[in-house]
Amino acid sequence: MSMAKARAARHTLESYNIKVKHINKTVRLGECVLMRPTDPSKPSYVARLEKIELDSREANVRVHVRWYYRSEESIGGRCQFHDSKEAFFSDHFDIQSGDTIDGKCTFYNFKTYTKLDAIGNDDFFCCFEYNSSTGAFNPDRVPVYELRLYDLL
Repeated sequence: MSMAKARAARHTLESYNIKVKHINKTVRLGECVLMRPTDPSKPSYVARLEKIELDSREANVRVHVRWYYRSEESIGGRCQFHDSKEAFFSDHFDIQSGDTIDGKCTFYNFKTYTKLDAIGNDDFFCCFEYNSSTGAFNPDRVPVYELRLYDLL
């Protein structure tokens, strides 16, 4: 008769302290974070924290994330009109080690983003949701505003 392994107790946390370059930062549920890529030559991945769990047996923290996709990571790739600071909120969920969090980032809607006095490395904007399996965007179009000459005068 074999004994089944006892399952480790998991505790849901509201926040998690990360150490990045000798700096302690606290990340909380619902915040957006930068996740370390396996290839250090690539930019950090971007995600929103959906759940933080502590595995009491292994003392590991696992984070449940919902990914943002940069335009070059989408099925169609980067289009001419995509900004480098734009990312798409996706339907792609995942579980990662808490140790892969590099820091926090902030997302704005486009209107607020354009009014920022200074744009930091960790500032992004989002106009679309992205379906990671089909490559479809929601909404599938956005209004384009016509700029008239007398608006500039």
